[in-house]
Amino acid sequence: MAIEKVGVVGCGLMGSGIAQVCAQAGFQTVVREFSPELLEKGLKSIEKNLVRLVEKGTITESAKNEIRGRLNGATSLDGLKDCDLVVEAIIEQLPAKRELFSALDALCPAHTIFASNTSSLTITEIAAATRRPQRFVGLHFFNPVPVMKLVEVVRTIATDPVVYEEMVGFGAKVGKTPVRALDSGGFIVNRLLVPYLLDAIRALEEGVGSVVDIDNSMKLGCGYPMGPFTLLDFVGLDTTYYISQIMFDEFKERRFAAPPLLKRMVLAGWHGKKSGRGFYDYADPANPKPMSL
Repeated sequence: MAIEKVGVVGCGLMGSGIAQVCAQAGFQTVVREFSPELLEKGLKSIEKNLVRLVEKGTITESAKNEIRGRLNGATSLDGLKDCDLVVEAIIEQLPAKRELFSALDALCPAHTIFASNTSSLTITEIAAATRRPQRFVGLHFFNPVPVMKLVEVVRTIATDPVVYEEMVGFGAKVGKTPVRALDSGGFIVNRLLVPYLLDAIRALEEGVGSVVDIDNSMKLGCGYPMGPFTLLDFVGLDTTYYISQIMFDEFKERRFAAPPLLKRMVLAGWHGKKSGRGFYDYADPANPKPMSL
């Protein structure tokens, strides 16, 4: 069945971005947030992004209005009951995701496809809360969604091949390059990225180099757009710590185990850029100061 209407659960940083690219691609889109205040905040963020595209000449004012006309907000799950696809982008906690999809399973028609934007939890664990594991996939977008070109399309051992191919095609329709991934903790990107980031922290702990020297080494020596500590602060140390715990629980391998320094920084509330302090101090955002051990 062709996808015409898309539902997005969560209108935060990721959810609002997913809703935006769906509406831009021509899909009727409903984004649901549990409070009017958070919904308004997310919709304003989308409006700001669209205005910026008009100012850059990427889209016309008329196109902006058409995109906005395809996008609606809701504070009740009932607003998603006639969607052909529902993409979840809520808190990265398994009980919350399972509770949500169990409720959606009872609400949405049998043809509706479910997708999770999880970056670390296995899709099978989430899909088990529903009676439609064959119509369940992972759609892992990257932040910021309107800019980043990648989406990981994740299939489980139960995913219907026809549904999976439909989702690969959907990824392309919303302007992304879809990559096919099996349902394994971290999928492709985090399976490779998280050990790299954790190893950078271990290198710092062991005195191999300073924050700045390690960042510069990977930028200038390997051509990375940003060093591991700059990236860690951008992603969030608490987020990386949480993902590493999930992946270590899945694989029981040292490369996924959080170094003691990461744990101490998270406990201290040093979560990176969003908290004002991580591997860099952002008291002066234009001139971040690196931490020293």
